[in-house]
Amino acid sequence: MAVATRNMPGARFLTRARPMLAGLAAGVLVALGAPVASQAQGPVSVADLAEGLADAVVNISTSQTVQGERTVPLPQVPDGSPFQEFFEEFFNQQNREDDRPRRVQSLGSGFVIDGTAGIIITNNHVIEGADEIVANFNDGTKLKAELIGTDEKTDIAVLKVTPEKPLVDVSFGDSDKIRVGDWVMAIGNPFGLGGTVTVGIVSARNRDINSGPYDNFIQTDASINRGNSGGPLFDMDGRVIGINTAIISPSGGSIGIGFAIPANTATRIIAQLREFGETRRGWLGVRIQEVTEEIAESLDRGTDTSGALVAGLNEGGPAEAAGIQPGDIILEFAGKKVATMRELPRMVAESSIGDAVDVKLWRKGEEVTLKVELGRLEEAAEAAESDKSGTDTPEPAVTDEEVLGMVLSELDDEARAKFGISEEVTGVLVSEVAAGSPAEEKRIEAGDVIKEVAQEPVATAQEVIDAVAALKAEGRRLALLLLANPDGVLRYVPVRIED
Repeated sequence: MAVATRNMPGARFLTRARPMLAGLAAGVLVALGAPVASQAQGPVSVADLAEGLADAVVNISTSQTVQGERTVPLPQVPDGSPFQEFFEEFFNQQNREDDRPRRVQSLGSGFVIDGTAGIIITNNHVIEGADEIVANFNDGTKLKAELIGTDEKTDIAVLKVTPEKPLVDVSFGDSDKIRVGDWVMAIGNPFGLGGTVTVGIVSARNRDINSGPYDNFIQTDASINRGNSGGPLFDMDGRVIGINTAIISPSGGSIGIGFAIPANTATRIIAQLREFGETRRGWLGVRIQEVTEEIAESLDRGTDTSGALVAGLNEGGPAEAAGIQPGDIILEFAGKKVATMRELPRMVAESSIGDAVDVKLWRKGEEVTLKVELGRLEEAAEAAESDKSGTDTPEPAVTDEEVLGMVLSELDDEARAKFGISEEVTGVLVSEVAAGSPAEEKRIEAGDVIKEVAQEPVATAQEVIDAVAALKAEGRRLALLLLANPDGVLRYVPVRIED
């Protein structure tokens, strides 16, 4: 099965275009201005455009020293075998050679965005772990590059070289204006073949390929292969609208499915790396999950699955301080609608630290707007996500009651030891789950702890039973449970109520 992979070895660079680039593209633009029937044939030629941009695109070569590993195991021979001493001497010698440090080299792509300052952009995965980075230019010039900063989450790296004279550079375009079907051009170093130009169209936008928390890729069928990583994806005006970074391929070669980091995402990260040498993202302090159709129904949202469901809060985080609660659905952030769960992390990350933003929530059938002052994600990265709420000692629980296919028990010291449940977790223990039951369908497991039913806290098994019975009497088909795993990580699960 084909999977998305980074274009290793490879690199991508972002550059600032000179005013003359618009003139270089003018001929192409005139051709594209023909009637629709002619446009369907594509641009007449991109030769002038490619010629004007080629000097701003560079090949990135890296090298690093890695420690060898023993790869040859000693074969098993019978005790006393006349070959035992021979094998030991041979394989020990072989492994000593494998242990020796060796130099590893890789190639990628990049581009200049500031010719005067010598700033080059590429992918983080191209230069990661490198001892030496060299930028190879179209005219044969080679310059050693200094690493200014990297961002693993978006796979971007900023390099700096010291040229004797200003370099040819390129600029970013507005990737939000690019449309599916627009012509694009990639220049890079596929398989070490520098200065390679390929042309295609934008195949899709806003692609999520599960490579990171901020996936929002431009998909293109312009040929992208290993070594194109870090190279620019141009529009027909000669502006960089993406940084080539990944492909889907069963063989490692291009099959017409390549992905580029949108320019509007990259420019913010690059500006921070140039100024601070690191990223400075906004932080809300929530753990979220998708609003499924079942969850929407259980929260009186009908079929509206937009937004992001708050499953947990970071203790002392901005969201907790502002009064956001587990079970809230975040509908809007800073005036922008949150259409899907995955949009929220990107919205927050692109906001400035310390900004006071309005967050519109859906809470128990009503819309609520709170103002939240954002923190810094990087400062909270090491903080463990946990929910400290509900620390009161629960009332004595009725043990071994069953509902929705779950056997409910008291969460006592014996149960905590058996399932490895943290002292901070409170609620009603799920001690068993019946096979084929509604609870098993939703992958509820023994050791999970029920904290809420229909957004109301529960402390005893009887409270869970009564809450489910009340929902059934109201004609509800689903019971929305807030569950904690033994480590305290929360999640909402809608469980079918049996007739």
